[in-house]
Amino acid sequence: MHVDHLLRLDRLDLSLVWGDETLLGQEIAGVTATDLEDPARFLQPGEVVLSGLVWWSPDGGPGRTDRFVSALRQAGAVALLAGEETHGEVPRELVAACRKHRVALIAVPPQTSFRAVTEAVYLRQWGDLSGRPTSHHALPENVREDLDRALEGGAGAGELLDRAFAHLGAPACHLLTSSGRTVARTGGAARLPAPKAAETLRGGRGTTVRVETESTAFDTWYLHLPEGARVPPRVLEEISGLLGRYRRRLDRHRAAREPAAGRLVAAVGALRPDAERRRDALESCGLAGGSAYTVVAAAPEHGEPAEDGIAALGEALAHLPAAAFAVARGAGDDATAIVAHSRESEAEAGVGERLREVWPLIRDCRPQSTWRAGVSAPVAAADLDSALTQARYALAAARSSVPGGPPVVVQGELDGVALLLAGVPSDVRAVYRETVLGPLLDAGPKSGPMLLDTLRAFLSHDCSWARTAEALHIHVNTVHYRVQRIELLTGRDLSRLDNRLDLRTALLC
Repeated sequence: MHVDHLLRLDRLDLSLVWGDETLLGQEIAGVTATDLEDPARFLQPGEVVLSGLVWWSPDGGPGRTDRFVSALRQAGAVALLAGEETHGEVPRELVAACRKHRVALIAVPPQTSFRAVTEAVYLRQWGDLSGRPTSHHALPENVREDLDRALEGGAGAGELLDRAFAHLGAPACHLLTSSGRTVARTGGAARLPAPKAAETLRGGRGTTVRVETESTAFDTWYLHLPEGARVPPRVLEEISGLLGRYRRRLDRHRAAREPAAGRLVAAVGALRPDAERRRDALESCGLAGGSAYTVVAAAPEHGEPAEDGIAALGEALAHLPAAAFAVARGAGDDATAIVAHSRESEAEAGVGERLREVWPLIRDCRPQSTWRAGVSAPVAAADLDSALTQARYALAAARSSVPGGPPVVVQGELDGVALLLAGVPSDVRAVYRETVLGPLLDAGPKSGPMLLDTLRAFLSHDCSWARTAEALHIHVNTVHYRVQRIELLTGRDLSRLDNRLDLRTALLC
């Protein structure tokens, strides 16, 4: 099968964006779907690459696009099939990059699923495109009927996997999310820790098939078999399709619960607490009767869709063992979750610590985004409003922290002035710093920094003249002179504790 054969399939409705006769005449060896910014490790020569362009953004710059297409070229990809659903069209800079690196570019309309494209390629490679009826299935009829009955009967993902692979000798198989969480696994599959699972997905080892459903970068499902597994590609595609039906059913149930989650967050954050309204909202979400509750608020460093925040926080919390939670949009651009603990021991284990463990996995799902979270202390249901305040304040502290600071802040850690100030808006801190330290900052390019260093050292050494002189490698008399100048410029007597606190706070702002 050649690249131009795809354009002749009317049912796919693909359109050529750029590519000459030579490129379109290349033979297709396989298909890979990816939204990674650098997918080179996962590609084989001769493959067409399907991408929803989730990695691309208008403000990302042409360099990112150029690196992506260059990686395809170096890996030997014969064409890029770009989905139009995410951005409405194929970005111009992507067209330019494909022309520069000579990679054929084809647009995939929103109504055409990646699965349909993948199946078209494999059907042709297996000789099925023209020689077999379109109703042909790779799975035996009795297996398909058994799986259909199981799905309609409410079987879970684990049971569906076991039934689907039983006739193939029950190979080890995992159903994984983008962040490495195991949704289900066959009976013969070993437990796969999330970090290792995420690394496996990124490393391209074994066989991985994406489950084609509406999903975000954080909660996409992947069917993964380890190296050595011998399962025909079309069989995997049909099993993936079955799991897609199961996922869509879960998504419908989740969508039906979203209004209840929104009402719960609204009830907890209401200006006038209403115990009955809050109790009803907890019951609607299936969270009533918890021994304790924790509130988590999360938000991106830069603007991201609210739905992505809900998906990111929901996926992070799903890593917690036996966690029952409801997540909805909170105030502004943040997502808010109410986590119910069935036992006090669960609450004491610490939601914050567990979130810290999985947060890097969430970040790796979309490396160009930086997400922060604030976590409250465990509280009783009656105190959920105060827990929400705690979580939002902890989130403000996380968002105000310096680059490289902790992405997850727990309320109990806000026990110092520096962390307290992190929750104060940056413009307020800047005004306070300028008001208190302005005279020192204006003392000149040499004197200003020198006086600030002296003040910082003097306060850090408990206002000890000798230890300050030793730390700065200057004479004690010089310390006396500089401190007197600081007092004169700021109008504050450093022998008084309140003045020391004012200056220390300003230095931390």
